[in-house]
Amino acid sequence: MRTDAAAKTYLNYIGGEWCASPSNQVEASINPANRHEVVGYVQKSTADDLNQAVEAARLAQSTWRKLSGPARGEYLYKLANALERRLDEIAETMTREMGKTLPEAKGETARGVAILRYYAGEGMRRVGEVIPSSDSEALMFTSRVPLGVVGVITPWNFPVAIPIWKIAPAIVYGNTVVFKPAQETAVTAAKLMECAAEAGLPAGVINMVTGPGSAIGTGIVNHPGIAAITFTGSDEVGKQVGQGAFARGAKYQLEMGGKNPVIVAADADLDLAVEATVSGGLRSTGQKCTATSRVIVQRAVYDAFKEKLLSRVRSLQIGDGLSPDTWMGPCASERQMQTVLGYIEKGLAEGASLLYGGKRLDSPGLADGFYVEPAIFEQVTPNMTIAQEEIFGPVLALIPADTIEEALAIANDSRFGLSASIFTRDIGHMLSFIREMDAGLIRINAESAGVELQAPFGGMKQSSSHSREQGQAAIEFFTAIKTVFVKG
Repeated sequence: MRTDAAAKTYLNYIGGEWCASPSNQVEASINPANRHEVVGYVQKSTADDLNQAVEAARLAQSTWRKLSGPARGEYLYKLANALERRLDEIAETMTREMGKTLPEAKGETARGVAILRYYAGEGMRRVGEVIPSSDSEALMFTSRVPLGVVGVITPWNFPVAIPIWKIAPAIVYGNTVVFKPAQETAVTAAKLMECAAEAGLPAGVINMVTGPGSAIGTGIVNHPGIAAITFTGSDEVGKQVGQGAFARGAKYQLEMGGKNPVIVAADADLDLAVEATVSGGLRSTGQKCTATSRVIVQRAVYDAFKEKLLSRVRSLQIGDGLSPDTWMGPCASERQMQTVLGYIEKGLAEGASLLYGGKRLDSPGLADGFYVEPAIFEQVTPNMTIAQEEIFGPVLALIPADTIEEALAIANDSRFGLSASIFTRDIGHMLSFIREMDAGLIRINAESAGVELQAPFGGMKQSSSHSREQGQAAIEFFTAIKTVFVKG
C-alpha cells in the first residue's frame, strides 16, 4: 500500500467538534477496487475518546429530550437536506470505500434522505395513549420517554442507510447517540457527520468515534453511561454484544446474519425468478444480510432454471463500481475476499459441484482489486457448510426439491430466519409460504433482498434479538413506556 499524501485524515466528531484521538494513530481506508488507493485516514481511537463522546452525549441529552417532537423533527429535515445536497459526493465516497456500484451507492444515499424525512415526520406522531381507569375520578395514560444515550454500532455494507435508520429514530424520540461505524467505511461515516454539522444539530446530539471493534465496540457495550445499544453485524459479534449488554442491564437490539432462500416453484415465471435471484444474490457483491444464498428449485424446472441462470450470470460485467459499465464491484476488503474464497473451497471439499466462477479475478484492471467471480454451485445438500453458514459474497447454492413441501422444509433448515422469497403463480403455494416460512421478511415473486423504510425489519431465530427496526416499530426499542395516574 502506498502512502497517499493527498488523502485527508478524518477526525472523531464529539460534542460538535472534530477531535483527533490522543492515541495519535490513524488507519488507512483502502479502495477495494484498487488496493493502492487510500480513500482517507481515520482515527484509531481509545477508551478516552469514547468516554469523552459519552459525556458529550449525556450533557446534550438533558436539553435535547426537553425539545418537542416536532422541534427535533425539524433538525432531521435539515439533516436530510444537507445529505441530499451532498448526495453525489457521498455516494462516490461510498463506492470508493466499500466497492458497491455508483448507482447502488446513490440509491442508498437517497434512501438515507428519505429515512430522515420519514422520522422527521415521526416527531409529530403520538407517543402515548389514554387508558380507562377503574377510578372514575382519575386520568390514566402512557407516555413514551427516551432511554438516554444510545450506542450505535454499524457494519460496512450499508454505510449510509443502516446508521441513518438507527440514528434518526434514536434522536427524534429524544435520545442522543454515540456512533461507531465500521472502520472500513469510516470516511463515509465522517461525511455523514459533516452533514450533521452543516444541519446545525446541537452539540453532542450525535457523536462519532472510529476505531477497532475490540476497543470502541466493546467499550460501547460495557460503558455504564450508555443506556441502550443497537447493533447490526455478524451473529458471532452480535451474541457478544447481547451478552455484554445483558450482563449490565442495558437494553439491546441485534440484527445479524441471514442464509436467505428463494424457492422457485414449477409454475414460476422463470425469467422473473432468474432476474430476481441474480439481483438478490449478487448485487452489492452478495454483501447484504438479506441477499439470496440458497436457491431451492422444483425438480420439474430445475434444468431450465439453471441454464437461464448461468446465461444471465455469464453476462454480468465485473469491475470498478465507478465505471458506468460495471454491474458488480469487488468484495469490500481483502479479508472479505479471502473469506468468500475460503467458503468456495469448503464447498468443493464437501462435494458440491462448481458450475460457474468462484475464482479470484486478476486480469488487467482487476488484479489490484478484491474481485471474486460469482460462484454457482449445484449438488449441494442442505447440511453442507455453504448451505448453512452466511458467506456474505457472490455465491449461490442450487438445491433441487420434488415438492413445495420439501422446498419449504429445506428453506427452514437453517439457524437463521431473516428474509425469504418464493416465485409461483399458485395462491396455495403463496399462502403456505407465508404461513410456514420462518423468516421476518417474506416476499412473493420478488427478490429476497430489500425492505421498504416504512415497514418493520428484522429476523427470526438467530437472525436477530427479535426486535424490529425501521417504520413505526422503531419506537418500541428507542423509548420506554411511562404509565401515569392522575387524580385531582
